[in-house]
Amino acid sequence: MAMIAPGVTETGTSSNPRRKILTSVVCALLQESGFQSGDKAAVGTLVEMLQSFMFEVGRSTKGFCELAYRTEPVVADVLLALTEMGFSTEGLQAYKNRQNRVVISAPTQQVDLKQHNVLQVGDKKPHSAHIPDHLPPFPDTHTYCFSHTYKQPVTEYEAIREKAAAQKRDIERALTKFAAKTQETQNLFITDDKEFLLVKIEPNSKAYLDALMPRDQVFEEEEENTRRKRRKVMNEDGELQQEKDKLNESQDAELDNPYLRPVKMPRKPKVKK
Repeated sequence: MAMIAPGVTETGTSSNPRRKILTSVVCALLQESGFQSGDKAAVGTLVEMLQSFMFEVGRSTKGFCELAYRTEPVVADVLLALTEMGFSTEGLQAYKNRQNRVVISAPTQQVDLKQHNVLQVGDKKPHSAHIPDHLPPFPDTHTYCFSHTYKQPVTEYEAIREKAAAQKRDIERALTKFAAKTQETQNLFITDDKEFLLVKIEPNSKAYLDALMPRDQVFEEEEENTRRKRRKVMNEDGELQQEKDKLNESQDAELDNPYLRPVKMPRKPKVKK
């Protein structure tokens, strides 16, 4: 059974400083009552009871304070809270002036001993004559340096060829996977997995025609592009001619309007001599 010596608190059980102070208070009260040691579970129960009692006193005191339209409580609020909880307030003064009480020192504020070092690059630039000394100093000289944030492009022929070949392989692999997922496939091996899928070939009754009639893909693409350009030019010419015809028709219609006809100046009469 774990025992706690009188006046000694167990700091390893909780990291909350309030719980540590309450444990010290409970141990001091037990020592005043004549106890030499105490069980860990019993001391923890007493700490919980003391914390609940103080919480209830504080809540009731706050309620009486707000009921009286005040923001700060007074002694009367505390006495009313104790009376409402059923505790007598007659022996508080005598209990305060008891002889064998144990005084607990006030908790000290924990100071962070770690020194935070500020990274400094370069020397500080002093202020000019027109800048007051109370203003903050200039930043480090490193902040004024210009440095590139992009990587220099690769211009070596071998590296460019390797990169292009890798991109071509990735594109072919991606297109093959896409075709295998969107079309009917065949499995190379008799397995359930989909690691060796092949795109299913559509049967052709006259497959020998491709071998008997060879075609050059390069020239076919050039001819197709030439045809597309001719069609595009013809369509553009046709659209342009239609727009011109519409414009001429609109101008003729406007000229038929008597209000839009050009003004004809009257002829001057001849003066007979």
